Amino acid sequence: MTTFVLIHGAGDVGWYWHLVEAELRARGHDTVAPDLPCEDDSAGLPEYADTVAAAVGDRRDLVVVGQSLGGFTAPLVCTRLPVRQLVLVAPMIPAPAEAPAEYWTATEYARQAHEQYDDPIDLFYHDVPAQLAAEALRRGRTQSEARLGEPTPMTVWPDVPTRVLIGHRDRMFPPAYLRRVAQDRLGRTPDEIDTAHTPALSRPTELATRLDEYARHAHTH
Repeated sequence: MTTFVLIHGAGDVGWYWHLVEAELRARGHDTVAPDLPCEDDSAGLPEYADTVAAAVGDRRDLVVVGQSLGGFTAPLVCTRLPVRQLVLVAPMIPAPAEAPAEYWTATEYARQAHEQYDDPIDLFYHDVPAQLAAEALRRGRTQSEARLGEPTPMTVWPDVPTRVLIGHRDRMFPPAYLRRVAQDRLGRTPDEIDTAHTPALSRPTELATRLDEYARHAHTH
C-alpha cells in the first residue's frame, strides 16, 4: 500500500484533494492531505514542510504530490521523509535557493503569451462543475506573502524519481510555459492530461488513475 502525500497550492486547503483521496483509497492506498499554515505570516516553506512531515508521521512507501505552489514544499518534504517518488501537478518548479516571489521573473512567466483573468473561476476552475468550484472558493484561504521572498532551503533537487503532470487547458500555467520550465529545470518532458489548473476537482478519477499508475510503475524499477 502506497501513502500519497498530497500538498495543496497557494491559499488552499487539504480539502482540495478529497475526491482524489476517495479514488486512491478505493484502489487500496492511504492518503494524507494536510492544511498548510498558509495564512500564518510567521510560517514559511520550512514550516510548510514540517506540517506535512508531522501529518505523515511514521507512514512509509510515500509518494509526494505537489500542486502549484506546493511544488516548492514537495522537494523539502523529500529531505525529511523516505519518499519513493515525487509528482508535481500543474506546478511551480523551484530552482535551488530560489524564493517563490522570484519565480515569476526567473522563469520569464511574462514572456509566455497568456490571457488575463480577473475572475478566479475563469482562471482556476473553468472546467470544474459550478457547485464544486463555488465550494472551493468558499473554502479558500488568504495566502500570506510575508515569507515568500525567502529563498527555499533546497540546495539541490532531491534524489527522488520525479514526474511532472500538466493540463492542456491550464490558464494559470499555460502548457507551453510549463513544458519549457520542466525541461529547463528538471530536464523532463511533462506528462499531460486534458484539464485546467485544478485537476483534483475537474478530473479526480483521471488524476487518481495517473497517480496510481505512477506508483505501480515505480515499484517495478
